[in-house]
Amino acid sequence: MVTRLYSHPIYLEHLTTIGHPERPDRLRALSKVLEDSTFDALDRVQSPMGDEATILYAHPETFLERVRSMIPETGLTRVDSDTTVSPKSWEAALTAIGAANAAVDDVFAGRADNVFVASRPPGHHAERDKAMGFCLFNNAAIAARHAQKAYGIERVAIVDWDVHHGNGTQDIFWDDPSVLYSSTHQMPLYPGTGAKDETGAGNIVNAPLSPQTGSDHFREAFNTRILPAIDAFQPELVIISAGFDAHHRDPLAEINLFEDDFDWATGALMERAGSYASNRLVSLLEGGYDLKGMSLSAGAHIRRLMGG
Repeated sequence: MVTRLYSHPIYLEHLTTIGHPERPDRLRALSKVLEDSTFDALDRVQSPMGDEATILYAHPETFLERVRSMIPETGLTRVDSDTTVSPKSWEAALTAIGAANAAVDDVFAGRADNVFVASRPPGHHAERDKAMGFCLFNNAAIAARHAQKAYGIERVAIVDWDVHHGNGTQDIFWDDPSVLYSSTHQMPLYPGTGAKDETGAGNIVNAPLSPQTGSDHFREAFNTRILPAIDAFQPELVIISAGFDAHHRDPLAEINLFEDDFDWATGALMERAGSYASNRLVSLLEGGYDLKGMSLSAGAHIRRLMGG
């Protein structure tokens, strides 16, 4: 398998308040793990700047301009109680979008079988007209739309294993049967969405997990809800919203997963990508706030992407 990694120094310049869990050190910790010789074959590429017009694939222009207007010349500005922007946040967000779209281009052009995008800010809480939950724009949604518009595919599956439900992705694709959105997440927990009976146009598959559950419940949710939905849908592209905050060390949730669980889930989704999508799989970093838990889990995820 040819696995490409996108990263960029600009992601470290999206600043948050002191003590904020979504901080630049997350990417520094992952970079340290990726120094191991295990990852020597990883095809490392600097993220390109995105095209602003692609933001409109998932968000209205009024929202784009509202976010732009919040970017300060100095210091920090609050978007909501959890989300802040700094002078370089616009450039970081646009580069995260550029990397997600470039990853889609790579897997369709055959430059890579799969791609991991190590970017920030994350995206899956960004609704069509609302930035929230550390997120400004919905990177996964934009990438899915880019794939449909640029390559004419009909079916994209987005699988979200972040411990927090991706309310933004669900909101954007609520009534769109061309995109399957499936999610495992803790419930109850922020943002309060993600119940099983939230099904959209039949394209939303939620598999909520109770607090203090772990590997067995996570894998059961995959085997009984997530994977059967993918098999029925037969996507032409698989996108993972890869949050690693369901790790047992994470301070923001109460699901007790280990690195092996993310390795296992990665393998299961690679099998589906191989069966239906010519191996095309794009993975985008979302949450994960314990530096050790996040970086080791993401490392296990990337190692499996590389190894098949």
